[in-house]
Amino acid sequence: MMGRMGTEGDTFRVIAGRYRLEARIGRGGMGVVWRATDQLLGRQVAVKEIPPDDSLSAEDARLQRDRTLREAGAVARLSHPHIMVVHDVVEQDERPYIVMELIDGGSLADRISADGPVDAAEAARIGADLLSALRAAHAAGVLHRDIKPANVLVESGTGRVVLTDFGIAQVAGATTLTETGSFVGSPEYTAPERMSGVRTGPEADLWSLGALLCTALSGESPFRRDSLGGILHAVVIDEIRPPAQAGPLLPVVRGLLERDPERRLEAVEAERMLRAFLETGRTPPRRVPERTYTPTQRDLPLRRSPAPERSRSGGLLASVRSRRGALAAALLVAVLAGAGVSAAVLLMDRGGPDGGTAAGSSAPGTPQTPGSSAPGTSASGSDATAGPTPTATLPSAPSGYHVVRDPAGFALAVPDGFRREPQGERVFYLSSGETFRLGVKVTDPQPGGPLGVMRRAAAKGPEANPGYRDGRVTSLRHRGHPAALWEFTWDGFSAAEGARHTYDVCWEENGRLYDVWVSAPVGEVREAKEHFDVAVDTFTAR
Repeated sequence: MMGRMGTEGDTFRVIAGRYRLEARIGRGGMGVVWRATDQLLGRQVAVKEIPPDDSLSAEDARLQRDRTLREAGAVARLSHPHIMVVHDVVEQDERPYIVMELIDGGSLADRISADGPVDAAEAARIGADLLSALRAAHAAGVLHRDIKPANVLVESGTGRVVLTDFGIAQVAGATTLTETGSFVGSPEYTAPERMSGVRTGPEADLWSLGALLCTALSGESPFRRDSLGGILHAVVIDEIRPPAQAGPLLPVVRGLLERDPERRLEAVEAERMLRAFLETGRTPPRRVPERTYTPTQRDLPLRRSPAPERSRSGGLLASVRSRRGALAAALLVAVLAGAGVSAAVLLMDRGGPDGGTAAGSSAPGTPQTPGSSAPGTSASGSDATAGPTPTATLPSAPSGYHVVRDPAGFALAVPDGFRREPQGERVFYLSSGETFRLGVKVTDPQPGGPLGVMRRAAAKGPEANPGYRDGRVTSLRHRGHPAALWEFTWDGFSAAEGARHTYDVCWEENGRLYDVWVSAPVGEVREAKEHFDVAVDTFTAR
């Protein structure tokens, strides 16, 4: 039995004939952590005790114990200054214990709770050190699977960042300790591919790090909601909106919070970008091969009809037939089944008839974190040619533009050289360097119609767009259909990005709500307006 500290004659529990457990100092993901003394070497250590699971049979308990020892052994072989050192793995009374270095300092979660968010430089330092640690772990075939502020320690005096609690870590190619049919990890920091129950790789840890950076900078995870169902919806479906404080590190945050793991920012590149920020005060652009879209023969304009006539609103054209919410609902059912959550629970917790995700409810002209395609679109985001049969009539494209048949169910003319970037419910076409951002979103009609949608978006303008100003919403009609135009200026997400101007129009037609917008630097508004007019004039539902 463990005695009390500080009194002569106290007795303490000693395990493996060597480690004296003296005081409980915390609780990790899979057990209780003790302050202890290594009596053989005369040093202070931390010991994690893995308690037995009384719900398991004797055979399953033995398998769990064996897996714990095997996985802890794999972590013990890691040697990195930003990974908690595992000194020993022992067993006592058929219970495993993991002996680790004792860090004098609290967790990042404790620091945020006590002192508030950190600045961009400190977040970059923490992020770069954690990325270095993850690269070492992943190279050794070890996945962490629970990256969050509570599992990051900051050493007092030195500020050393230490990644700890690999308690639910998984050794690549091995059955994990916690694969018992239940969900493991922290939902607010869990990658969408893990939410869906598929086997995941190192990319999932990088998503979690992106969420951790947002929390460090703003004090709250961008996926925090009032219910588990709401969190799952935010991670898998909702638009990803990094906090305004993430502006200086936005290219890294957006790259890590990419829903498609194949397109997610790699650890080595993310670390390079963060260390460059620490040296220069500016985050460099992501170094990736330019994915310039090259139109195929199917994308060439079929000049079977004259170019559409512009309306006084600047042009709106669409006969809309597109994907509906059923596909999204089907995806949610699959996701929640993988996470052990009822789809009915999710749908009850979406916060109203529009689920809080009405078109225009955030600044559509602002860049959102790239994500996997919405249901019914290309998973890779590069196939913009799948579409109607060759007999379909497409709009004509002016010189310097080409018509694309988007998998999301529409066609329009975009400038040559723009690349497609699906981002949750939205589809973007981006110029090199993302100077110009052309976006499209298709949803069900919303309360108040297009005017109500735009007014609600404008009301949230200051919250969603740093330096929001000169916003105005105008009611108009497009070919007899109700429509609304929202125009505004804002400061961009960083000083390097600079002030931007956004043109955004939405309209209702054939039972659907369409939203098309263009965002560009204030010095490029003339070209932006041209891109905007061409996009809405040539927009055609398929």
